[in-house]
Amino acid sequence: MQEKILSLPIESMVFSRAVIFTIISVVSFFTSFLLGHPQWLVGTIVNAGLFLSAIYLPKKYFLPIAIFPSLGVLARGLVFGPFTAFLIYFLPFIWAGNLVLILLFRFIYSKIFHNFGIAAITSAIVKFAVLFLTANAYFKFNFAPAVFLQLMGLNQLATALAGGAIGFVILKFNNLDLIKNFKFKI
Repeated sequence: MQEKILSLPIESMVFSRAVIFTIISVVSFFTSFLLGHPQWLVGTIVNAGLFLSAIYLPKKYFLPIAIFPSLGVLARGLVFGPFTAFLIYFLPFIWAGNLVLILLFRFIYSKIFHNFGIAAITSAIVKFAVLFLTANAYFKFNFAPAVFLQLMGLNQLATALAGGAIGFVILKFNNLDLIKNFKFKI
């Protein structure tokens, strides 16, 4: 049987792209806003949304999807307190990390390896590196306390990998008719 390669974005069998964008945006924002903690749960849900965006949405949706979760965290801090000013310093790097995850995953998966696992792991590691190196530099220059080393450290890698796993499962179950003639590489 010949293997088929999915090109991204793929068409959802259930929802239009506008509906997918709306669902991912609302879930990403409100998960961050309403739950806030535990980080492993919120981060996993948000990262799953980032992976699903790379799979199902065209590039024009990537920037808002990358920004909404951290705006949810920011709004939560303003509404429910305690707001931390340090978050403001991290916002551009969080957005960059989210965009890197989306774009790198999509590029690796659709253009290089056509392997979900390699694309997810690589993009998760690079996102983690962007955030951890930023937190480390901020800490060394006394811009942020040490707690940000933990928040932007291995927790980010773990939640990105877990989000990738959830994205894979959703892709697999949303495209059952494609799977009959498609071998997923992990």
